[in-house]
Amino acid sequence: MRIDRLSVFTYPVPFKVVFRHASASRDRAENLIVAARTAEGSVGYGEGCPRDYVSGETVAGGLDFIRTHADALVRDVEDVSSLHTWIADHAESIDRNPAAFCALETAILDLLGRASGKSVEELLGLPRPRTAFKYSAVLGNAPRPAYLWQLRRYRKRGFADFKVKLSGDVRRDRRKVRALAGTAERIRVDANNLWMTADDCIRHLAKLPGKVFAVEEPLAAGDIEGFRAVGEAMSSRIVLDESLLRAEQLESLADPERWIANIRVSKMGGILRSLAVAEQAAGLGIGIIVGCQVGETSILTRAALPVMQAAGSSLVAAEGAFGTYLLRHDLTEPCLMFGGGGLLEPGDVPDGAGFGLTVAEDRLESLGER
Repeated sequence: MRIDRLSVFTYPVPFKVVFRHASASRDRAENLIVAARTAEGSVGYGEGCPRDYVSGETVAGGLDFIRTHADALVRDVEDVSSLHTWIADHAESIDRNPAAFCALETAILDLLGRASGKSVEELLGLPRPRTAFKYSAVLGNAPRPAYLWQLRRYRKRGFADFKVKLSGDVRRDRRKVRALAGTAERIRVDANNLWMTADDCIRHLAKLPGKVFAVEEPLAAGDIEGFRAVGEAMSSRIVLDESLLRAEQLESLADPERWIANIRVSKMGGILRSLAVAEQAAGLGIGIIVGCQVGETSILTRAALPVMQAAGSSLVAAEGAFGTYLLRHDLTEPCLMFGGGGLLEPGDVPDGAGFGLTVAEDRLESLGER
């Protein structure tokens, strides 16, 4: 299969509610959508979500990356094997632009699947989904009335696994966690790199009610020793998110039972690199969360499913599949969303070639074509 051209778009769809955490506040999607086309008319669609506070990326910088590398991708990539080779040859550049490359890679994989009549799982040698995917509830750092409204919605849907975004205000965070009493079987908290020192973080967490099973990114990104001190003091596992952008970063973790890797397909630079991180983490005995970027469309929700499949018994939790619970309009048909209990059933995943999604390209804002 030969790629004929690449088109680049964005889809800044508004959210139904503002989503807040310690690093950012968002009221609309911020993404890059790529359409990879053949001369015969086949089209595959991919998505990436650049985040400056995660990987240092912006939509404008991602667009520059795509423009720089589009010709080489079109020339060199014709199957999964050559895509692997291209990724290996451009690893350093992808490391700096993972979300932009994710948009390219997922579009190419969707196109390869459509051209060969295979699902993305079949293309990558993975089984089709046969069991339900289970997602966590995620509670942002919203004002209390909005927080409680969101919590009630999750309760009605039967969620028992919760992730809570912390504010750094002890009184506020105590009330947020206390509100989960009698509802949550398991709680993890996400600090989004709030504290400068482990001692400050530990003092704060010690004042929260109940048991927190995991703490995500409590200190500055990359402060592994500080993270370890927090985990030991709180008898909690530590989730690496902004501190985990490449598979080799897992190699220095001598105590694997302490850590959980948050693998977000956009942050890691696509499905293939995410699968490599999942394989590395599972081999080391490190737990895996397959996460998401706020504002993902169903393209990235679908792209995360092969990673969840591959994680197997190492999968601790999953985030995402918010669809039109968050977005005013999704980009695809069907819209992939969790149902009761946070479950996305196998029958809800389209059984077609590539990602199996129909994309409404007329809703996109063009950023150019190669």
